[in-house]
Amino acid sequence: MTPSLLIASPLLADPNFTRTVILLWHYDDEGAIGVILNRNVDEPIQELLEDKLVDAYTPHLLNRVSWGGPVEQQAGTAITRGHVSDEEGWNLPCGISVTRSAEALARLLRGGDPVVLCLGYAGWAPGQLEEELEAGSWLYLDLDATMVFVDADLTDTLYERALAALGLDESAFWGPSIGE
Repeated sequence: MTPSLLIASPLLADPNFTRTVILLWHYDDEGAIGVILNRNVDEPIQELLEDKLVDAYTPHLLNRVSWGGPVEQQAGTAITRGHVSDEEGWNLPCGISVTRSAEALARLLRGGDPVVLCLGYAGWAPGQLEEELEAGSWLYLDLDATMVFVDADLTDTLYERALAALGLDESAFWGPSIGE
């Protein structure tokens, strides 16, 4: 499975993932990792980071911060259009990079490339994501940077836009809830 976007099925009942769009950025034999893109937190980036990471000259003081998922909610994942080294993170298709390195985040915040900070992440054990896909919990969408780098005021419509990219809307789904 390549880096992609996962869209929660409208039938998915898990409150952590209802109506979410996830950037799936890591997948291997040990499991999968992604971050929720469409659940903003209220605090601006400068209130969440240590002073050494943010200074008065950074162009990112008002960047949106997303609740990335229920795992390690105090840890951050940065998504950017800037490049990161292999030691710092992952360079995905469409010019998207992901890092969990504080040093890389500090460097990215001093640059001009877009940065989205996600607190926490979504994780799946080996085979778990495949089972959830087979059960219909998730829909798969090819990675699209325009879905990843959206203004804070557009994240509320990201779920509908992701479904529309598949030619669907919520009314196309019926049946019992999944994951109750």
